[in-house]
Amino acid sequence: MSNSKGFTEANVPEQTGKSFIVTGANAGVGFEIARVLAARGARVLLGCREQTRAQDAIARIKRITPNADLIWLPLDLGDLDSIRAAAEIAAKESRIDALINNAGVMNPPLTRTKQGFESQFGVNHLGVFALTALLLPKLAETPGARVVVTSSVAHLKAKIDWDDLNADKSYVKTERYGASKLANALFFFELDRRLRAAKSPVTAIGIHPGVAATSLGRHMGLIQTVGPIVGLLLNSADKGAWPALLAATGEVKPGGYYGPTGFGGIRGVAGEAKRAPHAEDSALAKRLWEASIAMTGIDPGLPAA
Repeated sequence: MSNSKGFTEANVPEQTGKSFIVTGANAGVGFEIARVLAARGARVLLGCREQTRAQDAIARIKRITPNADLIWLPLDLGDLDSIRAAAEIAAKESRIDALINNAGVMNPPLTRTKQGFESQFGVNHLGVFALTALLLPKLAETPGARVVVTSSVAHLKAKIDWDDLNADKSYVKTERYGASKLANALFFFELDRRLRAAKSPVTAIGIHPGVAATSLGRHMGLIQTVGPIVGLLLNSADKGAWPALLAATGEVKPGGYYGPTGFGGIRGVAGEAKRAPHAEDSALAKRLWEASIAMTGIDPGLPAA
């Protein structure tokens, strides 16, 4: 449920008996998503690369909610083999009510995933595409299951370089980040269309966390650069979790896009958000879908809408 003023942590309903996968749940926004879901009685699988960090996050949540039902799901979104293994583990769960694709990388120097993909496109989009595709059959077992895909305000003016998807010719980290977030927006748009056409019980929803201080600090030192006054305008991690919590547990529209509704959409209570017109371009979305299958070798098995 939500209220007329927007959705916050207080609006998350009881989740006892439900199970969620939250990627990147060891820190920042992902940790806050897992914390709130656990407090509402949900079973939460923390999709993280490193066991030590995952176990530390679990311990921190259990200090707040001692009876929290939490397990580590080994997952490296930069490795398709790890993604396949994680999907196999998750498929053994009795149910999965929502896959919350939260993890990502932002503005690193040029690096490659295990399979050789440029890391921002590889982790932020291809990893999300692959994990979602592999978990769709499991999600479909639970009526009302949802896939939450995290985009960003960075998608609004971003473009995808179709002639150099893998950054083999050039790499401008901020442009590649924006492209990966546009890919996220196009992906959930196309996923929603195909799920509806297939009459699947699974719903796809897109979100963005606003301009979260935790993510922006990564690789950028932004707060030190812009100063403490501008830093006050950034969304905290707990508030950055509200759009994902709305998408996973609240009243939403299939294919809807949600984010903070205050200060130009970068902070505040969660509600419907603005997306770029080209993020709803069916031709671009179909092209990305087909390219993603070709690059990962993983096909969601959903015909074109």
